[in-house]
Amino acid sequence: MAATTLPSGEPASEDTSLYPIAVLIDELKNEDVQLRLNSIKKLSTIALALGVERTRVELIPFLTETIYDEDEVLLALAEQLGNFTSYVGGPDFAYTLLPPLESLATVEETVVRDKAVESLRQIAVLHSPTDLENHFVSLVIRLASGDWFTSRTSACGLFSVCYSRVNPMIKSELRNFFRNLCQDDTPMVRRAAAGKLGEFAKVVELDSLKNDLIPMFSSLAQDEQDSVRLLAIEACVSIASLLTHEDVNDLVMPTLRLCTSDSSWRVRYMVADKFTELQKAVGPEITRIDLVPTFQSLLRDTEAEVRAAAANKVCDFCRNLCPPVASGALLNDPNAAQTSNAVDSIIMTSILPVVKGLVADTNQHVKSALASVIMGLSPILGKQRTLDHLLPLFLTQLKDECPEVRLNIISNLDCVNEVIGIQRLSETLLPAIVELAEDPKWRVRLAIIEYMPLLASQLGVQFFDDKLNSLCMTWLTDHVYAIREAATLNLKKLVEKFGAEWAQTSVIPKVIVMARDPNYLHRMTFLFCINELAEVCGPEITAKTMLPTVLSMASDSVANVRFNVAKTLQKIGPIVAQSAAVKSQIKPVLDKLNTDTDVDVKYFAAEAMSIIACN
Repeated sequence: MAATTLPSGEPASEDTSLYPIAVLIDELKNEDVQLRLNSIKKLSTIALALGVERTRVELIPFLTETIYDEDEVLLALAEQLGNFTSYVGGPDFAYTLLPPLESLATVEETVVRDKAVESLRQIAVLHSPTDLENHFVSLVIRLASGDWFTSRTSACGLFSVCYSRVNPMIKSELRNFFRNLCQDDTPMVRRAAAGKLGEFAKVVELDSLKNDLIPMFSSLAQDEQDSVRLLAIEACVSIASLLTHEDVNDLVMPTLRLCTSDSSWRVRYMVADKFTELQKAVGPEITRIDLVPTFQSLLRDTEAEVRAAAANKVCDFCRNLCPPVASGALLNDPNAAQTSNAVDSIIMTSILPVVKGLVADTNQHVKSALASVIMGLSPILGKQRTLDHLLPLFLTQLKDECPEVRLNIISNLDCVNEVIGIQRLSETLLPAIVELAEDPKWRVRLAIIEYMPLLASQLGVQFFDDKLNSLCMTWLTDHVYAIREAATLNLKKLVEKFGAEWAQTSVIPKVIVMARDPNYLHRMTFLFCINELAEVCGPEITAKTMLPTVLSMASDSVANVRFNVAKTLQKIGPIVAQSAAVKSQIKPVLDKLNTDTDVDVKYFAAEAMSIIACN
């Protein structure tokens, strides 16, 4: 077998210090992808063995020349090189890492290019101003003027990291190249430029922003490809936040108005998704004049996705309409009071009527999005308006056929509770919840049971005991098995929230009554409850309060009840294993059941005895 040779042509055998790079070469040329990948991941170890000079002179050129591999290997290499500065001699030699990363930034696979750009951005900040101008800017320009769109898309992400540290002449050149990318023939390049326009805007001078970048933004926002136009919306947020109120109105708003009524729903969706960010960027005055009508339009959009995105922003939009004022400011400042009245008027006359329409929207995603935020309007509108205008909407949503809508309302009851108080809440929303809990359709009842632990945590133990405890106990005797099963699990979750002491006073006594119920199904439900409660109540309460009743049911007239007694004893036996009850009470009962005339009772008794004996 021929000896391995280094990039310089030297045989590896001549110097043992060359062995690490010889191994690297062998592994990088190996047919096994995993072996090549492992070799790339060990680059730092190899670089340490070689030293900084030989890493720069031999290893980096070798890596640059051999970038023809599986995407997985190239991705690992791009990631490694981003943290490789210390292995080539520190920031003074960071520019030596640029050639392999430049090659990686031009490959076809997007994730490899993105990782190469990320590493280049990391390295850029380590360059001195001189190295940045001599090496990094040259790389950016080569990528920006490359023949393949892949290199031009990668270039878009590099302008912002070098712009602020170069001389005015180079800055002008960089702006020109970025303008060319914004006007590129290839949509993918324009898309990349639109995506990076916002961060580039943050580093350019104000005059350049107005004279150069805003025309680029306007061009991208009216691009023939909607995938480009929607990315321009993100840039709009950054640009607007950098300008004065007058400049925003004159330079940005004409283009933004076009975007809000764009023919593509994807562009309108992006406007809705970024709406509160746009609102903060343009300021309250432009918001009241321009964005309120726009927001109404988005809430009424023909596409459900757009309406849902806008509905998600209702609460934040209303909250941002008026910036927070210091305590007492409304009393002392007539302008503040006037502004507050104007905001109230906007919400009540422009936003709330549209919101009322969305409550009955035909699309469940829209209704669900609205339900997730609508409760947050209560603190904004205050007690009386919540009672007059929002509570009817909450009641409608509580009865919605979509379970997610109901869940979102129940999940946020605490917002309303803080505004109108627990008493008014119990008088208004609670009857609707109770009505659903007694609905003829068992699936509706099941949905309310599943929400009950969440509702309990929202309302607190005192309110729950007064208003909802009896309802939870009623479900245990429901004629549908799925409801009874869900009700037992519900009790367990409630005990987990409120504690074992609460269970001892508010739950267990009511459950034990079921053990004497004439209906054998209810007696079995008692046993199912004990199966769940024993685990959360602990050994002491189980042995003292629940076990005696379970043992007394071993002589029940119904075989199904008797074998469920055996199964319950099997379940709680390990829980009370440390007490004397196992030997003195449980085992004698199981021995008796093991001689039962019913074959199923005998089987489960024997199984329980076996499990308890093991424990």
